[in-house]
Amino acid sequence: MPTLVRAATDERDGLLAFLEEQRASLRRAVHGLTDEQAAARPTVSGLCLGGVIKHVTAAERNWVDVLAGRPSPERDWDAEFRVLDGETLDGLVEAYRAQARDTESVVSGVADLGAPLDISPLSSLLPEGTVRTPRWVLSHLIQETARHAGHADILRETLDGATAYQLIEATGTPILG
Repeated sequence: MPTLVRAATDERDGLLAFLEEQRASLRRAVHGLTDEQAAARPTVSGLCLGGVIKHVTAAERNWVDVLAGRPSPERDWDAEFRVLDGETLDGLVEAYRAQARDTESVVSGVADLGAPLDISPLSSLLPEGTVRTPRWVLSHLIQETARHAGHADILRETLDGATAYQLIEATGTPILG
């Protein structure tokens, strides 16, 4: 019983639709959890569901900042994967939703998805001057979000037994987008 991405009107809309479906998978994974459950680390990996949400928010923000040509804040990788004192699951999910709105706004203003884009400021692993395109950035965000949505499914099922399929039903997610 998988969900299917809605029909797209063009390439840009399609990329954003696939990204949104992966985001929705992450939001479903935390549906109905308490702050304590979102901070729990139920596997040997040390990941927690709140930390996964926080990480994908920060990663998406960094990539969208590159698209928008704006500076991106320094990341604290250790704190990014944990729920810190004073942080709530509701707050983390709202920050993720706000980032999604910013992403859609920035992407709608990109004139050419195939235009060269210097992404080397985001990674010490890449040689200076590494060039990709906004299309590549959106594809990368889809890939990374999907990867972490899979982690979230495992974490959630380990935490309380809820499967992705049960969460699809519990949230009333339409199967056909």
